[in-house]
Amino acid sequence: MIEPGLANAGEDLRASIRQRFLSGRTFAELLAKPRDNAELWSAIYKRAELTPEASARASALEGQWNMLILTEDWCGDSINVLPYLARLEECCHNIDMRAIGRDDNPDLMNAHLTGKSRSIPVAIVYDGEFNEHGWWGPRPGPLQEWVMREGLALPKPERYRHMRTWYARDRGQTVVSEILTIMERLNG
Repeated sequence: MIEPGLANAGEDLRASIRQRFLSGRTFAELLAKPRDNAELWSAIYKRAELTPEASARASALEGQWNMLILTEDWCGDSINVLPYLARLEECCHNIDMRAIGRDDNPDLMNAHLTGKSRSIPVAIVYDGEFNEHGWWGPRPGPLQEWVMREGLALPKPERYRHMRTWYARDRGQTVVSEILTIMERLNG
């Protein structure tokens, strides 16, 4: 999902967002924090790579970009998405990414709902001045469409098995492309 949340925010709000961003965890800090799924987080990150096309698109971006991620450690979608966004950040000197907790930031979460759901992860894209230019979440478009159209009717184990297979086959290509599209809109 790509749509404005707190776009055109006032200076006080931008300062608040900037402060939350700076207090957020880097991806390396996320990996270092103990959690039940530590091995899975690390394994996906080790395998995560950007396509040459994604790297070229990222390198062509002008200006500074800040991605603020709303997440929680237990989220399976976050485990499958954030390693690829971390690789995007690593490949591009003008992209910075930080993660903050969904439950600790209800105002941001409520401004970026999926319908009425507090689904995560949510990646909020800001420029260097912390003006919001769009947001993404909680899943790549094709997967989210499948979940809403068919997946919710399945028992959770079967639905999650299908989702894990989709993520494994996609290898982060869709999420990276969708995030880059948000950034490219401003670069025009």
